[in-house]
Amino acid sequence: MLQNPNDDSRARSALNIGLLGVTYLLYFGQLGVLVPYLGVFLDGRGFTSEQIGELFALITIARILGPNLWASMADRSGKGLNILRLGSFFTFSTFSLVFFVEGFWGLTLSFALMMMFWTAILPQLEVLTLNCVDGQANRYSRIRLWGSIGFILLTVAAGKAIDMFSSEAPIYASALVLLVLFLSTLFLTETKTTQNENAEVGSIWTQVLTRPFLFFLLSAALLQVSFGTYYGFFALYARDLGYSGQATGLFIALGVAAEIVIFLLAGKLIKLFGVKWILFISIMVTAARWFLLGAAAELLWVIIISQIIHAFSFAMTHAASVHFIHHFMGKAFQSRGQAIYISIGFGVGGALGNYISGQMWHQGEGAFASFIFSTAAAVLSALCLLCISSKKMKA
Repeated sequence: MLQNPNDDSRARSALNIGLLGVTYLLYFGQLGVLVPYLGVFLDGRGFTSEQIGELFALITIARILGPNLWASMADRSGKGLNILRLGSFFTFSTFSLVFFVEGFWGLTLSFALMMMFWTAILPQLEVLTLNCVDGQANRYSRIRLWGSIGFILLTVAAGKAIDMFSSEAPIYASALVLLVLFLSTLFLTETKTTQNENAEVGSIWTQVLTRPFLFFLLSAALLQVSFGTYYGFFALYARDLGYSGQATGLFIALGVAAEIVIFLLAGKLIKLFGVKWILFISIMVTAARWFLLGAAAELLWVIIISQIIHAFSFAMTHAASVHFIHHFMGKAFQSRGQAIYISIGFGVGGALGNYISGQMWHQGEGAFASFIFSTAAAVLSALCLLCISSKKMKA
């Protein structure tokens, strides 16, 4: 297949790199609107904590099958950008159903369909970005930090909007952000070299079914199990402790602001300490974070410290994991490698964490027990990494 020699230069241009930053800003900005406040929205619709946990778990299940479907299409076709655009369009379209349906099953269907298409976006965006920066962790981290900036801006704005308007505000904000996200993907350019590399012989399962990758996946899943309480109930928890919606938004923004610093340092830290020990340290610090939140969140300084730790809980673990998969899988399986990570970690792990925390929360009465459960899950996640040789996990 003949290529235009200028294709790769356009993909690696400052303009395209800037557009990738904008796309990350919108993608994670949407998460900043919906993830912290979906529980508040559902609570406003009269849902119990058990129903909120069950709905979170059901829609998270879509992250198990969806990523692998889209990534397989992307790897085989070499048209990851088209998959990214398709996913963005249908994410907006299916999310819009929330304005026309009510009740547990109607909202679950809307969010589940949205999540199915949402899973097409990040793996392709990660691969597209890493190819445009030639797999360099430092350059990737600088682009990825714009996602953190978007998360901060829209989390604070959504928290303020809840105070000013109602618990319905995040839904309207999400619809607008998703529409702009789709429009941003129309202006991106991808490298063409990956199309030739898809001819690489072999099966992805020869990579997946190895001791290092299996324990890596188990660790990733347990880490996301530990996040179930935080993602599902932190905003409600803060409200019950007397914090306003704006204050909650600022708490979450603080955590993401700390992410920005870590993303700027991630490449150097990964090179200095290696993937295994960066993950181990970050996850153990995360376990301490969950314990602090459960034991003394009524103290302002405790919440501030716990939110700063988010830089390690999410940013450092995510940057190290994406970097590891990109190098471990090889060019032919990059999209599917990222997809399996999202499916098992965020899909299976996220669904279990959401369901179990929902059953334990009991309208806030089980808050301490829920965070202790999260602490235990994070410790187990870290211990899984000790079963992997540092040499095998070297990216």
